[in-house]
Amino acid sequence: MTKKQSAREAKQMFRLCVVNGVLDEARVRQVLQAVLQSRRRGYLLLLEDFQRLVKLDHDQHMAKVESAVLMPADLQANVRSGLTSAYGSGITIAFSVNPALIGGMRIQVGSDVYDGSVQSGLDALRRSFGIEGTNGRNTEIVSP
Repeated sequence: MTKKQSAREAKQMFRLCVVNGVLDEARVRQVLQAVLQSRRRGYLLLLEDFQRLVKLDHDQHMAKVESAVLMPADLQANVRSGLTSAYGSGITIAFSVNPALIGGMRIQVGSDVYDGSVQSGLDALRRSFGIEGTNGRNTEIVSP
């Protein structure tokens, strides 16, 4: 089985697992069991492509909301409402605290990232001055 054939079959298997626009976990398990039992030629490549599609779908329906401090319930409800209206009711939202953000919040849904944190603003400022070192190294600005 070629890589192209594997990708095409994985897409077909993935479509079989989608019910009313939502990935059905029971169908995913059934498809996996059927492929594993068949052990046909190229089945590992097929499962690898299928896993990639399932992971992409999962990431597109999962929102990670980070803030520097614990958000009050009313703000969490506003964020939840905004994300639901933007991405649909099938989205799962996880709130967490990340003190490294200093202030503000960072939201990631799949490959979409909305970063309104103080840390991202400082990183942008640092880059605009041509200063390296956002990987934990201390950098100093020396004035003449």
